[in-house]
Amino acid sequence: MFVVIFGRPGCPFCVRAVQLAERLEAAKAIDGFRYVDIHQEGITKADMEKTIGKPVHTVPQIFVDQTHVGGFTEFDRYVRDHSLMPVVG
Repeated sequence: MFVVIFGRPGCPFCVRAVQLAERLEAAKAIDGFRYVDIHQEGITKADMEKTIGKPVHTVPQIFVDQTHVGGFTEFDRYVRDHSLMPVVG
């Protein structure tokens, strides 16, 4: 399972998404992830809308194995629903 996070600098939810992906990668729950800085790459929200197929108002926008999951909240829920994070204790 590979995760791609589209975000921008200074976005706290983008930072949280990357941190969650790093924890998942360290736990070997995912095969890896890529963070794409939309400003640095010249990607607009309109570009993402074409790929996602619906309006994009916020970042991050996260894909798991090329399937759009949503933003950080949806990604966090996806991780919990699929029991990807090992229980520490």
